[in-house]
Amino acid sequence: MEKVIISVVGKDTVGIIARVCTFLAESNVNINDISQTIIQGYFNMMMIADISDCAMPLTTIQQNLDEIGESLGVQIKCQREEIFDKMHRI
Repeated sequence: MEKVIISVVGKDTVGIIARVCTFLAESNVNINDISQTIIQGYFNMMMIADISDCAMPLTTIQQNLDEIGESLGVQIKCQREEIFDKMHRI
């Protein structure tokens, strides 16, 4: 399994989850876990996803998510699980 962490942050608007999840499904990326909250109008979502069956490289996934984020007015970050773990070690 090749896991990535996807985070989405920004002002809440209609369709954020639908747009991100549709792209991931069409790219054959499996969402293993998802959490989302809205606090005082700000949207925050974190996903753990498996990109093992995705035909495109991680850089292309990241670029597409960046474009989706721009169109929705949110910031989307996608990084390998091991890099995320090392960045958030205490």
